[in-house]
Amino acid sequence: MRLATIGILCSALPLSAVANQDNWELASEIGVYSLIGFSLAKPAYHQDWQGFQQAGLSVGVAGGIGLIGKSTIDAERPDKSGNNSFPSNHTSTAFAAATSLHKRYGWEYGVPAYGVATLVGVGRVEGEKHYWRDVAAGAVIGIASGWLLTDKLDDNSQLWPWVSKDQVGLSYTYLW
Repeated sequence: MRLATIGILCSALPLSAVANQDNWELASEIGVYSLIGFSLAKPAYHQDWQGFQQAGLSVGVAGGIGLIGKSTIDAERPDKSGNNSFPSNHTSTAFAAATSLHKRYGWEYGVPAYGVATLVGVGRVEGEKHYWRDVAAGAVIGIASGWLLTDKLDDNSQLWPWVSKDQVGLSYTYLW
């Protein structure tokens, strides 16, 4: 069941349809936004607000580091469309989402998510938006972000946000 859920992401990216540069770019867009969405939807659906927060933070930090790199490192794109090639932000956020899913929910989610993240990186190279070094750096940033900012799901320990008319807070519950 878990593999089937993420299998939907993979089926949205048929390799036979990505034969040209524009289609590779589209495949990478579909892949990265599907992974980010799923990394947030999975914990939200199960009311795992701590997992939701960690996935959002992992993706946000990876994206932020990528944007800082793009703005400080002058690296021309393969298609000559700009000087913000390094690192690949699509790849960094895709791998952050995949790593967050893997670390929080296990290999059943991680393996297919890493497959989609890899396809995102390949799509960025084949779409001539990045070089392999850009994609590799993005993958390292995303994996590090997801690994450092995500905890394994512990059903005995949960952190829940709450909001009322004039208050906000966090509730922590531990079952033993």
